[in-house]
Amino acid sequence: MDRIMLSFARRKVLCGKFSASVLGKAFERIPRATYPSTRNYSSSLKEMTVRDALNTALDEEMSADPKVFLMGEEVGEYQGAYKISKGLLDKYGPERVIDTPITEAGFTGIGVGAAYYGLRPIVEFMTFNFSMQAIDHIINSAAKSNYMSAGQISVPIVFRGPNGAAAGVGAQHSQCYAAWYASCPGLKVLSPYSSEDARGLLKAAIRDPDPVVFLENEILYGESFAVSPEVLDSSFSIPIGKAKIERGGKDVTITAFSKMVGYSLQAAEILAKDGISAEVINLRSIRPLDRATINASVRKTNRLVTVEEGFPQHGVGAEICASVVEESFEYLDAPVERIAGADVPMPYAPNLERLAVPQVEDIVRAAKRACYRLVPKSAAA
Repeated sequence: MDRIMLSFARRKVLCGKFSASVLGKAFERIPRATYPSTRNYSSSLKEMTVRDALNTALDEEMSADPKVFLMGEEVGEYQGAYKISKGLLDKYGPERVIDTPITEAGFTGIGVGAAYYGLRPIVEFMTFNFSMQAIDHIINSAAKSNYMSAGQISVPIVFRGPNGAAAGVGAQHSQCYAAWYASCPGLKVLSPYSSEDARGLLKAAIRDPDPVVFLENEILYGESFAVSPEVLDSSFSIPIGKAKIERGGKDVTITAFSKMVGYSLQAAEILAKDGISAEVINLRSIRPLDRATINASVRKTNRLVTVEEGFPQHGVGAEICASVVEESFEYLDAPVERIAGADVPMPYAPNLERLAVPQVEDIVRAAKRACYRLVPKSAAA
């Protein structure tokens, strides 16, 4: 009911069929401009919000390839529920920026069909909680097609939108789906933290021949990050499946993704004051997972703390722990620590909501336990 009330007065219902120019004969790809392999950039940095990073990535990819189009609720005339698609309707028209009804199963199925035909749809969910309405198309129609067709069917589609907890939106709008989608073969699952991540990973996702689930975070949309001229280059992209070491360290490894990267960096600052050097890894890619970078870090620090907003059971952290135990067990000097959301539906009350999601102090305590700098709860009881 909340999203019906949010958008009822502004909704422009999608017509019964697409224009022939969209779902007709696939456009030929416009060749990208070629760039020299070595570039000379100035060292000056520019501030950019995650919202603008996503917007410019969409704009540049739509400009470079006429087969790319965006569809979803309020992406056109309202310019996006979170203003990610601001200005795109005026620039590319209603045939490539398509307002849909409130029917995720319907427009996601149309998007997958368009990808079968050779187009490159970007399907926006107002929140990934609503992707549950379309999970049959995402899993059974998109993810499995390449394998079940012995490689004959490519499904170049991106499913994107905000994921995880925002603030005061209750259990229906707060769940993290990283572990859900990362468990399914055939999907690539990305979760950006910074503006560089958002811009580079979204470009890579749109260009990829396989279905990509792109998990953003509503709280991060307005956050600003410094970006280099290289990041602003239209040819810039980030390889899928490669994590980034956001902060080097030697005493404990902290892995995180999305908003939790920022929390982990704050925790690392606090830990440094107590003489603990924490290495913070921004996973960026949940599937494929950069196991090599994680294990190399653990073999250096000999300790691991995983951080995520999702539920603890069968979570991303659990998979990371399994990888480290399988590949680097003999390097561990302490039990692995997992920080995750509480195993409960998200409460609505602000005080309970804060208790249900990881906080900076939770990460600090876990890292100190791993470094034997804090008395374990069981020993203190």
